[in-house]
Amino acid sequence: MYLFIFSLLLLLFQFINSKNIFDDSNQKVADYKAKVERYREDIKQYKDSLEVLGDRNYELTQFSMEGNERAITYFLNEGYDVDKVLPIVEDALYELNVREGEHPLIPYASSEGNKLLVSGIRILNHKWIIVSFTDNQFNGESFINYEFNDKKELKFNLVDSFLYPLD
Repeated sequence: MYLFIFSLLLLLFQFINSKNIFDDSNQKVADYKAKVERYREDIKQYKDSLEVLGDRNYELTQFSMEGNERAITYFLNEGYDVDKVLPIVEDALYELNVREGEHPLIPYASSEGNKLLVSGIRILNHKWIIVSFTDNQFNGESFINYEFNDKKELKFNLVDSFLYPLD
């Protein structure tokens, strides 16, 4: 009789313990499934973000020397090192900021006591540049043509520009 009660208690203990282990395992599986689902959503969001960044990167490099193989080839065919030419062009534009008088490539008069200066440069290809300029009151942009002549001298030609209206 005691053996029967002892066996019954042992079976009851094993059943409850197994049920607790099984319930705990099911809970862990459910938690892992929820984590996996959250990770899938995060991955989808990251892929979408990467896609947007990739599109944005393409847009930014579409009109720049970095993404323009034809412009790079042009410079190479002319005997120029592209990595050296671009800084030369940018430095030449910024050097015009320190000249006496008004900037030669900005066709607007500056405000009282200030000088319109080139503040940003975007080299589009082997012929064109867009520059932004400001005197801390007025802002504008210019479209400039540039070229190296036969003597390897850099020449700029203002094509068009505009001044933003005051707010």
